[in-house]
Order: sequence, then structure tokens, then C-alpha cells
Amino acid sequence: MIVPAAHHDLRERAVSGPGRGMLLLGAVLALLGLVFFVILILGDDPGRAWRSYHINFLFFTGLSLGGIIFAAIQKVSKGVWAGAIVRFSEAPVAFLPISLVLFLLLFLGRQYLFPWIEHPTPIRGNWLTTGAVFWRDLVAVFAVFGVATAFVYYDLQPDVADLRRGVTGWRRTLYDRIAGDYVPDPEHLERTARRLTVLSPAMLVVYAYGMTLIGFDLLMSLAPYWVSTLLGAFFFMGAFLTGLTTLGLMMVYWRRKLGLQDTIGRQQFHDLGKLIFGFSVFWAYLMFSQLLVIWYGNLREETGFVFYRLWGEWRPIAVLVFLMVFLIPFWGLIWVKAKITPFTFALFSFISLCGVWLERFLLVQPSLTEVGPAFGLPEIGITVGFLGLFLLAYGWFAATFPIVSPRLAAQAEETHH
Repeated sequence: MIVPAAHHDLRERAVSGPGRGMLLLGAVLALLGLVFFVILILGDDPGRAWRSYHINFLFFTGLSLGGIIFAAIQKVSKGVWAGAIVRFSEAPVAFLPISLVLFLLLFLGRQYLFPWIEHPTPIRGNWLTTGAVFWRDLVAVFAVFGVATAFVYYDLQPDVADLRRGVTGWRRTLYDRIAGDYVPDPEHLERTARRLTVLSPAMLVVYAYGMTLIGFDLLMSLAPYWVSTLLGAFFFMGAFLTGLTTLGLMMVYWRRKLGLQDTIGRQQFHDLGKLIFGFSVFWAYLMFSQLLVIWYGNLREETGFVFYRLWGEWRPIAVLVFLMVFLIPFWGLIWVKAKITPFTFALFSFISLCGVWLERFLLVQPSLTEVGPAFGLPEIGITVGFLGLFLLAYGWFAATFPIVSPRLAAQAEETHH
């Protein structure tokens, strides 16, 4: 049985602003990545810089939204077991404004990313033009980011209203503005619950549609004559898996940093481990489903995309992706002991997370370069920069808002007992 932490102690930890170290690390890594990116785009091969930029934009945007989707699913399913960890999955909302700016900057390198600009594809008509892709995806990004921000805002509001007396200065001003006229009475609680009841399923629908569109435009269009109706689902479910694995890593980190061993225990590790295990299997199912159709259809415009990645120079990357996203997490997390032990749980989560990054690398790079895999300091430097931006945003959220919800943690403990 989990012994719940004292409620007042949990409230103090929630407003302690523990994200300053993450903020500093993120700032250093982001600056380092910026230096790498600028040097590369001013060098002899700016296309390599933009390709790495594109991979990391897709990866970290999907990762951030995937965590928020986990929180939305908890609301839709009326699940409360994740109450103590759900804020860890909502914190990436702070990265979404950065991601919006990164999306706008992405089109500065469009000549190096979208082959249909230099070699138009008449079969696609006006669908693949710079203006159509940019404005269509911008609307999708605004829609997904807007609903995600509104969802986190209203889920955060009761905690901010409850904890605002424990903060001072600019944080108190911000808390007062977010809380507004909210008071913890049945009327306001019901009003917030109604809003979340609408926003959570809306988030799931907008996420699936918006990420599918982005997957078609920013991934599938890199090989303009290749068509896959399943790519959108494969893309956004992979992003959801990265959201789960990132949540797992953050759960291990914050549990230790904030001393939440009494609040986050076997149940959270076991349940989240089962989700990561299950969606690793689902990722493999989607991959096999698409591969099977392409294999038996045997159409030149479909088989070329797959065969180029599964044979020849790119095959080692494809094998690594299969091992890291499916096979290793499958055999690792199939055991209860591995799921409830923080070290092994974090290890398999990290392997899966890196595997999905390699999968994004494999989806993008072969479509844009005629040479084999190039993975070196440029790719590492730009990835480190994006990681820094993500940690910077996450650290700002943790230093500003309650990184753990005493209200939701109490609900989880009451239900558990």
C-alpha cells in the first residue's frame, strides 16, 4: 500500500519552483545548438543543417503533444491513477509557442527540404505548393496548439487558484490572472469539469487530424510520388509513444528530485509501463500493416520508398529502429519487475525514445539525400539544441507552475485506497 504524502507537504513541493536547474541546462544546450546550426547553414552543406532541423522539429513537436494527449485520455476515460504524474505530461505545453516559431523558420529552408519546389509534381496539382502547404499546416498547428493550451489552462486553473497564496511576486500576479474568479466550490468545480469534458475529446480529434495533415505534408511529400494512407496514423501514434516515454523519464526524475516516493509508487510505474509496452506493440503492428500492403501490392511508386530503407546502406538504421522501438522494450517491459524498478523502467523508456528519433531520421533523410546515412557532429549538435529548447520550456513551466497537482494526487490516493 502506498502511504500518501502529507497534503500540506505536497502543496509546498508543488510551488517550490524546482525547474531552475533544468532551465539553466536547457539554455546552455539551446545556445550550443544554435551555434552549430548557424555554422552549418553558412558552410558548404546547408542542406544537412536543414534536414536535421526538420527531423528534430517533427520529433520534439510530436513528443510535446504526445504528453498532453496522455492527460486528455485520462480525462476522457475518467482515469485518476495518474493524478500525481499528469502534470509531468502537461508541462511540455510550454514548448508549443517555441514550436510555432520553429515551424515558421522551417520554411526559410524549404529549398533544401521539399523536392516538389524545384521539381513540381503535376499529379498532385495545387496540393503541393509552398503557399498551400504553409497555410494549411499553419492552420493545423494553430488548431492543435490552441486546443492543447486551453486544455492545460483549465486543468491547471484549480491548482493555481488553490496555491496562489503560497507564491509571491510575478508568480502571484500570474496565478491571480489565471485563477480569475475561480473558487473551490461545487459550482466552479462543475464548470471546470464541463470545460474539460469538451476539451479532452476535442483534443484527441484535433490532434489526430492535425498531425495526420502534418505527416502527409512534411513527411510524405518529401517523396512526392509515394502514397501511404496509413502514414498519418503511424506518425501521430509514434508521437504519442514518445509522449509516454518522456513522461516515464520525467516521472523518475521528479519523483527523486521532489522526494515523491510515497506518492508515486508501484501503481504508476506498473500502469505507465504497460502503456509503453502496449503502444510499442501497436507501433510494430502499424508498421507491419503498411509493409504487408505495400509488399503484396508490389507497385513501383510504393515499394521504392520501403525497399530503399530496408536494404542497402540504410538497412542498419532500419534494424536499429526495429530493435529500439519494439523488440528491446517488448522483451524488457514484459516483466513486472522491469516496469516497477525505476532504473530499468527509465532505461527501456530512453531506448524507445531514441528509437523513435531514429525512425524520424529514417523517414526524412533518404528522401532528401542521394548518399548513405550521415550521422555525426552536425546532427548531434542540432539535436542537442532542440533538446535544450525543450528543457528550457519544461524547466520554465516547472519553475512557474505547480509541477505536481495536490488535488489530482489526492484523488488518485483516495481511489487507490
